Amino acid sequence: MLKQSVCTYCGVGCDIEAVVQNNEIKQIKANKDGIVSEGKLCIKGKYGFDFTNHPNRLPPVKIKKSFLNKNELFLPKKLKSSLLEYSVDKGGYIYPTLELGYELVAWKLQRVLEAYGNFSFCAIGGARTSCENSYVFQKFTRKSVKSPHIDNCARVCHAPSLKGMRSIIGEGASTNPFWDIKNSEFLIIFGSNTTEAHPIVANKVISAVKNGTKLAVFDVRTIEIAKKADFNCVIPYESNLLVTNMIAYEIVKNELYDKEFVKSRTRGFEEYKEALLKDEYANPEFFQKVKGYEYLTEQIKEIAKLYATKKSMILWGLGVTEHIDGSYTTASFCNLSLLTANVGKNGAGLMPLRGQNNVQGTCDMGCLPYYDPDYKKPLVEGKKTPDLIDAMLEDEIKVLFNMGEDIAHIHPNQNKIQKALKKLELTVVMELFENEITKYADIVFGVKSGYEKSGVYINAERRLHLSQPLVENNLPDDWEVIQGIDRYFRQKIDFKDTKDIWEEVRKEASERFGGASYELLQKERLNGLQWPINESGDLPILHQKEFRTKDGLGHFKYKRYFLRGMVKELLKEKSEDFYLTTGRVIAHYNNANQTNKSPKLQKRASEDVVLVSLEDEEFVKNRQTITLVSNYGRSNPLKFKLSKNIKKGTLFVSFHHSNSNINFLFGDESDELTKTARFKSIKVKIE
Repeated sequence: MLKQSVCTYCGVGCDIEAVVQNNEIKQIKANKDGIVSEGKLCIKGKYGFDFTNHPNRLPPVKIKKSFLNKNELFLPKKLKSSLLEYSVDKGGYIYPTLELGYELVAWKLQRVLEAYGNFSFCAIGGARTSCENSYVFQKFTRKSVKSPHIDNCARVCHAPSLKGMRSIIGEGASTNPFWDIKNSEFLIIFGSNTTEAHPIVANKVISAVKNGTKLAVFDVRTIEIAKKADFNCVIPYESNLLVTNMIAYEIVKNELYDKEFVKSRTRGFEEYKEALLKDEYANPEFFQKVKGYEYLTEQIKEIAKLYATKKSMILWGLGVTEHIDGSYTTASFCNLSLLTANVGKNGAGLMPLRGQNNVQGTCDMGCLPYYDPDYKKPLVEGKKTPDLIDAMLEDEIKVLFNMGEDIAHIHPNQNKIQKALKKLELTVVMELFENEITKYADIVFGVKSGYEKSGVYINAERRLHLSQPLVENNLPDDWEVIQGIDRYFRQKIDFKDTKDIWEEVRKEASERFGGASYELLQKERLNGLQWPINESGDLPILHQKEFRTKDGLGHFKYKRYFLRGMVKELLKEKSEDFYLTTGRVIAHYNNANQTNKSPKLQKRASEDVVLVSLEDEEFVKNRQTITLVSNYGRSNPLKFKLSKNIKKGTLFVSFHHSNSNINFLFGDESDELTKTARFKSIKVKIE
């Protein structure tokens, strides 16, 4: 049997077709008519499905006996009697019915809230689940528990894109569809290892280049897609904003900007221009003082001219957002698009390459502390994840409800986080497999994966796909767990199925989803629809006539780069230790909890490996492994490879495997506006 759905991995959101026999996936492929995949899948999409029938899938519910022991004196008699009927396994868990699990969570939650108040509860979710689940997750938090503390994995990825873009053009999502890449005359990729992190987008870029599109790539190392580029711009660590301001400087100084567009569709240009031209760091000649990066002066000048005179598009990834000025850099991309009228039309726009399959949708559903569904202002703004961790340490947060977000692995400052998790009175986790966060959970619910349920997923280009189950199992969906708990709690959640949930989403988030009925999405299952969706249809290209700001205009805002880190050291020709950046490899996804269940993928990348510059061979000579040490922590011993694509004094390592302890190296440094972790730059020593 052949079944259509959507890939469960990155934010590209490829359409897939699965060959299913006897309730088991035998093969996954792409439909040649799929507008996203165009008939091609990456290796994760092709081979990363073994997790669905893996023997280590979590059971419907498991409860730590130690948690029951702590609460034994206070448990209601009937509930206590029922739970004590179950035997304890070697790991210290009991495996009761779902109903008993729901009742226990509700009972303990009520006790904690009575003692510490509603704001002692927080919910942190991932984005691997559907929009319907994310909507119910935030509704339970805000309406049932009455806590404002809801956050999601965007905190460690593209929250700065949302913040920066909304500040300039009023919307924090991709302006154009992926298929429009082919219509661009000039593409800039900034801080995105597209070939490994978003391979199907990379295919579209490479295809465009073959047909004559010019390409510039900015990164701290030579990445694979840069080998196809006209400009391979290897830049110093933490210099993204420095470079984008230089591009703007060249455009304004040489009057290459679109005067009519600036006059009719923007405001604040004169103030922006004055600040830009006065900034000593905005002149590309500055790089003549930066040893080893002098070539950037001429590259930036040429790129600025091309960007201003051609239909151009900027694509970016976490190499932009995971810095202390991530929000400001994404805003600077918007400034560039306003200067040159490279927005609101075919082949020209702004494209943040989001990481997880439904991180766009999860944000759209209101799983952010400062936005309700449809990006409305909440009654009370909650805390961001780093602040929640601090609040746990300060005994303000007592309950963590976690939906598929392994914060004990993929978030920064793990020494601090794991200390905080030990202080909680109740931790509830919904997951597919055991991972680092389940170790801290008092109660774990095993739930359906994306290949086992119906629901809406929204990719990085705002495209809604309605998934359908490829295989069946007896596990609950996330929303069913939440509703089951609420049935014993405050009874604010009452849905029949995912369609029923989606109908409420259409009402609560009508600006984007009012016209997106299940019937229409079923009809468009292969290619989906791009929000906003109303009676007239969808909207593939945003901002064609006006921006989504209050006055409909784009708002120029200038942010000056401040000298720091590697650039500052290079000016003094004094550099100590190494600068480390982290990222994905093509075989794995995030914490590898799904991909490591596929032998073909795990064999390709069974451990995290450090890439070391050939010029730094002396530091690793005659060694089998190295340990990285920062001011915050240390990695476990890691294998390494010498690479010609890494600049002297810099290192790269992936973070997929929890036993590497990569995220123990990072502290609390983060984006100034969103607290997204600075994963892309940390000074380390090699031991």
